[in-house]
Amino acid sequence: MTKRISFTKHLHKITPKFREEMNLAESTEDVKKFFSYAVKELIKEILLEQKPEEEISISEEDIIFVPERPPYFEISESLISKIKDLWEESDLPQIIEKLAEGALGRYKHLERNPEKTEQKIRM
Repeated sequence: MTKRISFTKHLHKITPKFREEMNLAESTEDVKKFFSYAVKELIKEILLEQKPEEEISISEEDIIFVPERPPYFEISESLISKIKDLWEESDLPQIIEKLAEGALGRYKHLERNPEKTEQKIRM
C-alpha cells in the first residue's frame, strides 16, 4: 500500500484569503478568476515545499473553474504532466475540488442575483 501525501495544511493556509475573495466577488467572472488565483497559489506553495529545485510556471489557462459539471474545475494536461507524481500520490485533486465546491456556491448566488454585477457594469 502506498502512502498518500496530504496537503491539508496548505489548504488551511489559503482558505481565509480564498473566502474573503469569494465574499468580495461581484460577478461570476470574479469567482472564476479568484478560484484560479487560489489554486495557482496552492500549487505554487506545495511545489515550493515539495520540489524547491523546480520552477514551474502556471498560467491562468492552466486552471479553469467549470460550474456546469463536477468536479467543477479543469487542470490543463501540461500542468498535470508537470505535477503528475503529486497529483496521483496526494490529496491535491480532492483539495482543489473542495475549493471548487466553495466557489460554486458563490457562483450560483451571483448567477441568481445579477443585480450587483449589473450595478458594477453601469458605473
